[in-house]
Amino acid sequence: MSSKRRAAGHAGAGPIEAGGSIAVTVHEQDSGRVVVNAAISLYRRGSADCAGFEPANWLADPAMLVGVRWTDGGGGTVFSQLPPGAYVGVYGNYPTTAPQCVQVQAGCAATLCFQPQLNPQVELVFENSDCQPSDCSYGRVGDRAVATVTFDGDQSVDGRTLVQVLAASPWTPLRGKANMFSTPVRRAGMHRFAAQVMLSQRPEMRSLLPTPEGLTPNAMLAVDAEYDTEERQPTPISGNLGVSLTRTETEPTEDLPLWTLIRNSTEAMSFTNYLHFMDSLFCGDLGSVRGFEEGRFARKADAFQSLKQRRALPFSDADSYRVLKVATEAFVMVNCGVLNQPLAFNLAEDNAYLDRRDIPQGRDLETVLRNDYLENIDGFQTLPYLAVIRRKLPDIPISIPRGQEGEVDVCFGIIQEKLANPCLLELIWSYWHEEGMLVQTMNAIAQRFQNLRAPGSQLDPLANTEIDTLRPLNNLLWGYTQDEQHRLTVMRRNYEYDHHYGVRLDGKAVQHFRPADSHSKFLEAFHHLLRLLTSFYKQDDDTTVKADAFPVLNALKEIHLILSQGASNQFGDLPSTARIEMLMQQWMLARPEFREFLPTRVMVAYPEGWMDRVDAMKKLQGWTDTSVVHFRSLAIFGEQLLLSVRYGNWSDIYEPTQAFNWARFWRPQVQGYIHAYRAVTGVDLSAKAGDPAIEATMPSVLLRQRMNQQLRSV
Repeated sequence: MSSKRRAAGHAGAGPIEAGGSIAVTVHEQDSGRVVVNAAISLYRRGSADCAGFEPANWLADPAMLVGVRWTDGGGGTVFSQLPPGAYVGVYGNYPTTAPQCVQVQAGCAATLCFQPQLNPQVELVFENSDCQPSDCSYGRVGDRAVATVTFDGDQSVDGRTLVQVLAASPWTPLRGKANMFSTPVRRAGMHRFAAQVMLSQRPEMRSLLPTPEGLTPNAMLAVDAEYDTEERQPTPISGNLGVSLTRTETEPTEDLPLWTLIRNSTEAMSFTNYLHFMDSLFCGDLGSVRGFEEGRFARKADAFQSLKQRRALPFSDADSYRVLKVATEAFVMVNCGVLNQPLAFNLAEDNAYLDRRDIPQGRDLETVLRNDYLENIDGFQTLPYLAVIRRKLPDIPISIPRGQEGEVDVCFGIIQEKLANPCLLELIWSYWHEEGMLVQTMNAIAQRFQNLRAPGSQLDPLANTEIDTLRPLNNLLWGYTQDEQHRLTVMRRNYEYDHHYGVRLDGKAVQHFRPADSHSKFLEAFHHLLRLLTSFYKQDDDTTVKADAFPVLNALKEIHLILSQGASNQFGDLPSTARIEMLMQQWMLARPEFREFLPTRVMVAYPEGWMDRVDAMKKLQGWTDTSVVHFRSLAIFGEQLLLSVRYGNWSDIYEPTQAFNWARFWRPQVQGYIHAYRAVTGVDLSAKAGDPAIEATMPSVLLRQRMNQQLRSV
């Protein structure tokens, strides 16, 4: 059975001995079409048989609930291992259908057949170019086909619509007209209208159906209709004719929702949203929390309260720092999960973004994600790439969190949360912020707080700065300094940078570097992809050329392989720990006290409040004069691009359509990364003739060369 639903058993049902089974089917009464994802709940009847059962008078008793199943693609599901007795099956979606009683005997299979009556009908009409109804029963090229889906009976209760129709591409809904769709007739021949009728959960059943978190309660019924079109007779015209060309057409693919979630989730992890969360949590300012972040705020606040009871520091007088650390961890935990509820979709903004990229929208992104893209494995939905990994480890059990604290047994197994809701973070975000001197800036301030002179320096640039301006932050800086032993060291991060991407830091603190497993081919492959994309965009902008996406697809498959090879050891934990620590550093640097401590430039419009402090420190210390703004761009764009490559199932894709859409979808990020990389390293990845040796050179080496050149020019 290939159902996309997992069973939700009743916690109080107790052990079930081997017995009979009940096979359930759901078909629409008039058309005979199967109903998919219909919720079927099964209740144990008090009596041993169905004698005296009256559907109209029967009331569901939650204590007698045996379980809930959802019908699969064939409209069926099975309740197995049932003790002998009488059972009542309930169809939980619209339209209302009477419950049915069936008797189960040991070793026998009983059947239940629900036939909800909706009688969906598709009416097709045609309109000419003047939006006037056509007199013909068939369409002609240039007309507009209009489809209306009708049903028997009223489809709303208390003003709430219980039936919604989603039409497949290229049909688009007509604004202000329910269940009406249109599409232009572009060619002659047979055409097909196809749609999914979404049947909402019946209002009276909501409290009785234990719908698992993250799963939609809608059932689905497919409807379609075919129609014929003919060529329009040519009409002679004269005069001046205007001709325009458009970009190459493409079609929506199933991975568009994943890229949208990655884009929205990484933006939700931005410092601006982090600052809003901290203000909302500690200052009660909820005005800045909007969209899906508003729905997640309660979860982040709950995670904060839960973690606050479990996180402690082994030294005294550090409550302010401990609370900051716990709040940051809660923010990262809730926002890094790409499948966290509510999903990070924003209908208006997402559709506008796709429209600007000339990518057709097709169906609703959330519907495509749940019904077409995610795969069912071990009773829950996960990304196709992670499903492949799970199938390679069939002998390893799944550890399910238990209790209020979400603890798992420390036995041999895979934690379910890692598969069902993976935390999507890329360590390249931390790498570029570290190259931008974020960590070094905070280290210099911590040394000055401890009255330590900078190592290897006869004249400390911070020796004459007045530390008294940081008095309001004394307790935070005290906790930060005391907690140094529990933070990641620069050497730990450096080894992991090399393990993930084959890049490393350069300096005295990372000398005697001896990695065991370095993926040195990543940088060359990634820059090769960026150069291919530059050529692809030039072709794609030329309306007389169909851009070739096969080279892009091959480059994506190569990078996906390299990235997957580095997904081991500290991969699951170090990136999130590094993100938490660096977000805390950014938050402390963004405090207004540092504006007085460091000679910042107020008139420069930095996008985030901590950035002018880092640039000011770089100026004092004589470090690189490249603004941290460019390093931040590399971090944000690099993370989004690599997440879409790492977690896409590229190894199993052979058609170029997905690569074509990927290149268009991520064009702003690609071109932003190329520009920032040139500003930071001086290497232009968009030049026609590149130097493979220079492009494969680690950024830290290029930065040191530019630094030496900067010192010589002084």
